Amino acid sequence: MKILITGANGQLGNEMRLLANVHLQHEYFFTDVQELDICDEKAVKLFVYNNEVDVIVNCAAYTAVDNAEDNMELCDKLNHIAPGYLAQAAQSRGAGMIQVSTDYVFDGTSYVPYVETDPTCPNSVYGSTKLAGEEAVLGCCENSMVIRTAWLYSTFGNNFVKTMMRLGRERDKLGVIFDQVGTPTYARDLAIAIFAAIEKGIVAGVYHFSNEGVCSWYDFTKSIHRIAGIAGCKVLPLHTADYPTKAKRPHYSVLDKTKIKDTFGIEIPHWEESLIECIAQLNA
Repeated sequence: MKILITGANGQLGNEMRLLANVHLQHEYFFTDVQELDICDEKAVKLFVYNNEVDVIVNCAAYTAVDNAEDNMELCDKLNHIAPGYLAQAAQSRGAGMIQVSTDYVFDGTSYVPYVETDPTCPNSVYGSTKLAGEEAVLGCCENSMVIRTAWLYSTFGNNFVKTMMRLGRERDKLGVIFDQVGTPTYARDLAIAIFAAIEKGIVAGVYHFSNEGVCSWYDFTKSIHRIAGIAGCKVLPLHTADYPTKAKRPHYSVLDKTKIKDTFGIEIPHWEESLIECIAQLNA
């Protein structure tokens, strides 16, 4: 198959690049904005047509959650309009598409893990545009699936794990929010799940993926420091109210992964197992 991976310079895109070396039976097109501007409808259509693309994996997104509140137009273009262009191009070729989405499509007021059929209710520009992107993809491409994920980190780019490791080494004290609960996702594990879907064949619909288990940002930080061997920084629990942000975060964003596990026969590691693996890579 010929597989187009957009947003290839991001956390997930880079993990897809690494795994492509294991899945050598396919031909890949790794693009970022320099190679393909996904906001350019004509360019997208031509690229997919000329390269006879069979599957599109859209890892591109506007993910600066707080900045999105002041940049709604750009955020909507990247998270909603552009995925629609990709989906239309896929449909015109009879290709499949995988769109990566987010836990921010929910308002976070639940107290049991979210399943795919739960009502969406985003309360940020980022969440609203990502939800609109889901609808555009599912509406334009018959053979498409949306994978919602949360708390993504990896060895690539900027992310929470790297920031907490750096701050833990720089400071003797650090305040971290304890009343927002979810599950971290190692981008490598998500990439493995995406390849499982490609290999088995896309089954259209919405899916949830994160690592197993549950924690708060405070718990996550404590584990990061323990695993990384950072002992000189005292981590203190903060209320969300103590750390105001422009965009509202979901207080509870645990995702139920039953559907993706059953559909594609995958096993998902506990978040701490994957964190150990990632930190070992960062320290190598």
